[in-house]
Amino acid sequence: MVAPAVPLYGYQQRWLNDHSRFKIGLMCRQIGKSFGVSLEAVLDAAETGQDWVLLSAGARQSKELMSKVKMHCEAMAIAASSIEEDFFSDTQYTLLTITLPNGARIMGLPANPDTARGFSANIILDEFAFHKDSRAIWKALFPTISRGFKLRIVSTPQGLGNRFHSLFTGDNSYSKHFVDIYQAVADGVEHNIEELKEGLDDPEAWDQEFLCLFIDIASVLLNYELIESCQDDTVPPEIKYADFDINNFDFERKGPIYCGVDVGRKRDLTVINLIEQVGDIYWNRGMITLNKVKFRHQQQLLSSLIRKFNISRTCIDESGIGMQLAEDTIDEFDPTRVEGVAFTNPSKNDLATRTLRVFQDRRARIQRCRKLRNDLHAVKKTTTAAGNIRFDAARTELGHADRFWSMALSYMATEEGAIPQVFVG
Repeated sequence: MVAPAVPLYGYQQRWLNDHSRFKIGLMCRQIGKSFGVSLEAVLDAAETGQDWVLLSAGARQSKELMSKVKMHCEAMAIAASSIEEDFFSDTQYTLLTITLPNGARIMGLPANPDTARGFSANIILDEFAFHKDSRAIWKALFPTISRGFKLRIVSTPQGLGNRFHSLFTGDNSYSKHFVDIYQAVADGVEHNIEELKEGLDDPEAWDQEFLCLFIDIASVLLNYELIESCQDDTVPPEIKYADFDINNFDFERKGPIYCGVDVGRKRDLTVINLIEQVGDIYWNRGMITLNKVKFRHQQQLLSSLIRKFNISRTCIDESGIGMQLAEDTIDEFDPTRVEGVAFTNPSKNDLATRTLRVFQDRRARIQRCRKLRNDLHAVKKTTTAAGNIRFDAARTELGHADRFWSMALSYMATEEGAIPQVFVG
C-alpha cells in the first residue's frame, strides 16, 4: 500500500488501521476528519483498484471533499487524472471523478436518493447527519453495497432521530469511532480547548459541535430535522454588509417580494431578510447581516432595497433602538408597505408560531448555513410562572437569534401574515 505523505493524528491512524466492512465515526468539528476519510479512499483505491463514491451534504461540500482526494493523490505522487465533471440534467447535480492509473475511480456527489441509488462501489457518507432525506438516502443506498463493498459514515451530530443518530447509537455490528475535542487534542490536534469554548459562548452548540452529544430539547421551536427539510442548495448564502453591493445584487423575480428587519447596533446584528413568494413557497432571496453599522447606513441600504425590488411589504423590529429605523422607513414610503412591530411576548408568540407553521408545511426554502441553522434552533418555548407561553433565545456573543427574527418578520410581512394565528401551547 502507498504510504501517506504526512504524519497522521492518532484518531486518523486508528481509522485507517480499521478494515471493518461497516465503519462509522462520530467526530467533532475542525479536526481533519474529512482529511482522514478521503485518504482511506485513495489508499484503498490505489491498492485494490475498486471504485469509491463519496456522498456529501451539498455541492460545495462535495467539491471540498474531492479537492482533498486530489491533494492526497498529488502528495503521494499518484498520477491520477484531474477532476472531471459530468452534469446530470435530470437531477441537477454534478459528478466529480478522479481516475487513478489502475483504473479505479473516486467519485464525489451531493447526496440525494437518486444519486445514492446509481452506483456499485465502496461508499463514504460525509457529514451524514446533515444529508437531506437521510432515511430515503439510506434506503436507496444500502443495496448498492450488498456485493461486499465497504461503507464509511462520518459526521458531527445534528440532534436526535435522524439516520446517523440511530446507526451510531444502535445495537449493530458497526465498528464505531468517537472523537470529541478532548480526544482530538489528546491525539495531537493543536486546539486550545478553553479558548474555543469561551469564544463560542454557547453551551448547547459546544455540547453538540465539540463534545459530540446528541441533543434536541423538547422546548426548541424548530428542531434540526425540520430545519434540514427546508434547506435548499440553490438558495444563496448570507452576505455581510461590508461585502454587499446593491448594484450587483439581483435575481429573476417571479412573485412578490417581502422583507423582515431585525434591528441591532452594538450588541446584536441587524439582519435584513428578503423572501419571494413563488406559488405557496417562500424562497429566501437575500439575507444581509450588518454588524455595528451606523443607523444612517442601515436606513440607506433598506430604502435602496425597497425601491430596487419594489418590496410589497416590510416588517421592522421597532423595539428600543429599532424605533427610529421603523419610523423613518414608514415616513419615506407608506404605512401600508412598511410596518413597525414591537417585540412583546404576544407578538413574539405570533412571529414564532407563523414561522413554525411555514416550516411544518415545508413552505420555506432557506440556505444551507450553519449560522442560520443555529439561530433557527436557538429559539425555545418556555412557560412563565403565570402559565403564559414565551418564545425567546439566549443572548450570546454570536447574537440573539437575529437571523430567526428577521426571517419571522419577513413571513409576517406577507399577505398571509396579516391573518391572526393563535398558538396552542
